[in-house]
Amino acid sequence: MRKRIVFVTGTRADFGKIEPLAIAARDAGHDVSFFITGMHMMERYGLTKIEVSRVSGVGLIEFTNQVEGDPQDLILSKTILGFSDFLKENPHDLVVVHGDRIEALACSLVCATNYVRFAHIEGGEVSGTIDEVFRHCNTKLATYHFVSSDQAKERVQVLGEPESSIYVLGSPELDTHGVPTGLDIQTVLDHYEIPFDEYGVVLFHPVTSEAATMGAQARDLFDNLDKSGKNFVVISPNNDPGSVDIFAVLEGLSPQRFKRIPSMRFAYFSELLRNAQALIGNSSAGVREAPFLGIASLDIGSRQTNRSQAKSITAAAANDHETIAGFFKQSWGRRFERDQSFGAGSTAKRFVEVINQPKFWEADMQKTFVDYDKNT
Repeated sequence: MRKRIVFVTGTRADFGKIEPLAIAARDAGHDVSFFITGMHMMERYGLTKIEVSRVSGVGLIEFTNQVEGDPQDLILSKTILGFSDFLKENPHDLVVVHGDRIEALACSLVCATNYVRFAHIEGGEVSGTIDEVFRHCNTKLATYHFVSSDQAKERVQVLGEPESSIYVLGSPELDTHGVPTGLDIQTVLDHYEIPFDEYGVVLFHPVTSEAATMGAQARDLFDNLDKSGKNFVVISPNNDPGSVDIFAVLEGLSPQRFKRIPSMRFAYFSELLRNAQALIGNSSAGVREAPFLGIASLDIGSRQTNRSQAKSITAAAANDHETIAGFFKQSWGRRFERDQSFGAGSTAKRFVEVINQPKFWEADMQKTFVDYDKNT
């Protein structure tokens, strides 16, 4: 049953989700590798391939799929070429991709057109942007679906995927957030030279369908944060279209109130978040990790629309001064009951249980659309 499994990672965010699964598969005796590409290879975003390389006992394949300013379609085509060459020279039993990034879509297309088994992590989610379109495309291409909730499973079924191919695991990154990090907060603050004892964490990414307005949204958001009088740790955005305009705003922030960090090691980020007064921005961390940890989050804009209904989340537009000011008065520093809508932190164990079943590897590679309405 020893299988060759390659996990595709293009960002620090998806790595935090697939790392627990990869380690569990490695420890179960499988031959595990990471195909490292995307933002991981770019110095401006923290050269986070270094973080991936810290995982022991796995193979590492690095592929540069872009230079600063490349459009999404060019990144897609470069990644297709690179991953196709890789799989041709290095056949694998299973490819694992996550979510909605352009790298995941490229690798999904390569697998589907070459009849290579692949699993899609966290399909069936909604977010209201083009990311959702990419995510649903990956669902239709995938052999297997490892989803985060029963609701996500239902959406994957609505897309015509057979129930036998869908496994409800929860969100993998909660495995890491659900156990002690082995760090203390002072170690984290010292390592990243963060001068604040009380702070909020800010993660504000571009929305590709709103690229033309991202600079204005960032200005509105950080003007509101500045008026709050609070201190913030600001982690750099991802590299989607619109990021240049966000960076231009970040470069004008006062270092006395805003500590900027390109990227963080996952365990360090987890410890930082556990001790934060709030998480602010439009990252999925605000609708998954923060609610799981009981941390208040201020969800800005459309990027995570309808993704979670946790009580710890306050939604607002970047220029909604009244709601943002109200959040700082009512929710800053408040602790909420842990929300387990996306799992309880046991995803990796369940993942290995599934892939260790012989029947898992017997799934028909010829996909058919399942019309549930006609079958009931």
